[in-house]
Amino acid sequence: MIEIVKTDITTLDVDAIVNAANNSLLGGGGVDGAIHQAAGPGLLEACLLLGGCDTGDAKITPGFNLPSRHVIHTVGPIWQGGQHDEPALLESAYLRSFEVALENGIDSIAFPAISTGVYGYPKRQAAEIALTVMQEFENDFKRIVVACFSQSDAELYKAIADKRASN
Repeated sequence: MIEIVKTDITTLDVDAIVNAANNSLLGGGGVDGAIHQAAGPGLLEACLLLGGCDTGDAKITPGFNLPSRHVIHTVGPIWQGGQHDEPALLESAYLRSFEVALENGIDSIAFPAISTGVYGYPKRQAAEIALTVMQEFENDFKRIVVACFSQSDAELYKAIADKRASN
């Protein structure tokens, strides 16, 4: 089952949280900055060893001071109008996050809304892609959480999920 909640992703007690990172993996704004701050300086040190991350890929580190044991860092696309492979790259960011989780024995995972903050991806389109990929992996995980930053984001995800469940 996919849980959709308005929450601070850094407080979730799951095996892994997903970080909507930038290509450097060295921290930034939004959820990326919040995760780095909550995890402590060990996260930055671990990320320095990874050598960055391509858009659409994912890499893993320990969670350090977070309740989650791991952080899976993924880089979503910057929205440029949808004509630069943004949907495929966003789908890949979710897919690679799940693949990295499975490779590391993770069975509970939480995602933010990747690329919808400063990267400007339209929220409804991003939610459709996110939920489609999550549904593909539902049977592989005990728990999949969509950690929404705002109540309006949570309501958007729930509306899409409810519409799919009724079809």
